[in-house]
Amino acid sequence: MIPVVHHPAYVTEAPARSTYRWGKNGAIRDLLLAEGARVEWHRPDAMPLPWLEATHDPDYVAEVLEARVPAAKSRRIGFPVTETVARRAAMVPGGTWAAAILALERGFAANTAGGSHHALHDTGAGYCVFNDLAVAAIRLVEERTVRRVLIVDVDVHQGDGTAALTAGRPEIATYSIHAEKNFPARKARSTLDVGLPDGVGDDEYLSTLERTLVPLLDDHAPDLILYQAGVDPFAEDRLGRLSLSLNGLAERERLVAGLAKRRGLPIATTVGGGYGDDVMAIARRHVDSILTLADTLG
Repeated sequence: MIPVVHHPAYVTEAPARSTYRWGKNGAIRDLLLAEGARVEWHRPDAMPLPWLEATHDPDYVAEVLEARVPAAKSRRIGFPVTETVARRAAMVPGGTWAAAILALERGFAANTAGGSHHALHDTGAGYCVFNDLAVAAIRLVEERTVRRVLIVDVDVHQGDGTAALTAGRPEIATYSIHAEKNFPARKARSTLDVGLPDGVGDDEYLSTLERTLVPLLDDHAPDLILYQAGVDPFAEDRLGRLSLSLNGLAERERLVAGLAKRRGLPIATTVGGGYGDDVMAIARRHVDSILTLADTLG
C-alpha cells in the first residue's frame, strides 16, 4: 500500500481575486481515492507553532494564522490569506513532516499538498504561504530524527525560499533544477542550482538531472530525500518554459526513485507546481508522479 497524507483543509474554496487553481488538491485526492485499496490514507496534525517560528519570522506566522496578512504580502503571495487559507497553511507543513516520518518507516510516502518552495522568512511568495519543505527539514534535524536531509526540487521554478531558509545548516542540502529564465527573477543560492535554458526536452533534462544529482547524493549522504515533484516542466504547462513530455515526467520520477533505491534512501514527496486551465489533467500528472515513485521504490 502507498502511504498518502491528506487533510480536508487542503481542499478550500478559492479566495477572491486568485488565479491559483484551488481545485487541484481535491482532484488529486479524488484520483487517488479511485486507486482503492492500493492507497493507505493518513491524516496529519497541524505543524506546531514553535516549528513554524523556527523557520519563519514569528510576526509573519502570527499574521498568517490570524488571517491579517498585509496587502503587500498578499500580493506577493498571489491571493489573500483568509481564515480558510490560514488553516490550510498551518496544516500543509504538518502533512509534509508526517509524510517524512512515514517515508522513514516505509520507504516512501506522499503529501497531497505542499512543495511551497517560494515562501521566505517574513513573507510568502509565488502562491506559497509557509515553506513546508524547510519547516519539515528543520524539524527533522533539530529533533534528531535524521542526521541529514536532501531537498530535491524538480519544479520548473527555482526553490529560492527553501534555499534561503535552510542556508547555513550543513545538515540540510538543497538541489534545484529549473528553467533559468523563469520565476523568481532574483534567485537564491541552493547547495546546487542547475539552471536550464528554455525549451529543454526529455533527453537533455534527464541526462543533466542524473549527471548533477548523483554527486550531491553521494557527497551529502542524506538519510532522507524531501522531493518537490512539481509537474510544471511539462511542455504544455501554463507557467513552464521547459518541454518535457508525459513520458519524460515519468522517467524523471523513475530516475530519482532509482537513485534513492540503490542507496537505500526513503523519499517523501510533495506535489509542487502544475498550472493550466484543465485541473483534472494537472491533478492526473501529480497522481502519476506519486504512483510512479511508489512503483519504482516498491
